[in-house]
Amino acid sequence: MPVAVVTGVAQGIGRRVAEVLAREGYALVLADLKEPVETLAAARAAGAEAYAVVGDVASETYVAGLTEQVQERFGGVDVLVNNAGVSLLTPAEDTTAEQWRRVLEVNLTGPFLLSRALGKLMLEAGGGSIVNIASIAGLHGVGDRAAYNASKHGLIGLTRTLAAEWGGRGIRVNAVCPGWVKTEMDAADQASGGYTDEDIVDRVPMARFAAPEDIAQAVAFLSDPARSGFVNGVAMPVDGGWTADASWNSLRKRKR
Repeated sequence: MPVAVVTGVAQGIGRRVAEVLAREGYALVLADLKEPVETLAAARAAGAEAYAVVGDVASETYVAGLTEQVQERFGGVDVLVNNAGVSLLTPAEDTTAEQWRRVLEVNLTGPFLLSRALGKLMLEAGGGSIVNIASIAGLHGVGDRAAYNASKHGLIGLTRTLAAEWGGRGIRVNAVCPGWVKTEMDAADQASGGYTDEDIVDRVPMARFAAPEDIAQAVAFLSDPARSGFVNGVAMPVDGGWTADASWNSLRKRKR
């Protein structure tokens, strides 16, 4: 059976990705800062062989240990989903260097470390798929998110570079760029006063938030060589048309 490593699985998008891949027959290595008890139970209930490796994706020591466990348990890996991430809603002038570094460490350095380590296993095997969870904030500027936006722009750049380097050796590297998704992270961001449901729904042509399922299905598509075997280096928006629509709100809403 194919093997997938998914990071940031305790909640939200990562949990749903794990559940969808479990249904599709993947064995799973689930990475998070805390034991993903509910995600493990859901994956196993779906029939998957699933294990958790707890730690910080920005730590080289942790990544080395996770890679060793993947090798020992499965002998290799077919799919890596770099989903672990942190948000920061702070004006640029108020963002501390410590905050900046932590966002970049988790959202960009972590995916690089995991891609480097697990990518070597894929290169030895002659194939694999890496799916990075970026954001529409990696395609455009969004105010009060300097560190977050920079990390996601960087992640898309990393995606394209690895796709160019490794595509000829059988590894596809792509990014999914969600719009606003109803998750625990969204609830925390809204609680900080950053935006409201109406702000998002009014801006999206499809007039709703994304659900974790929307993102998970895109990840499953990009993971599967039978469905996306010649897709490499893309940054796929899953945003209900947000990045396609340059209308002003009254015009957008008249078309509904």
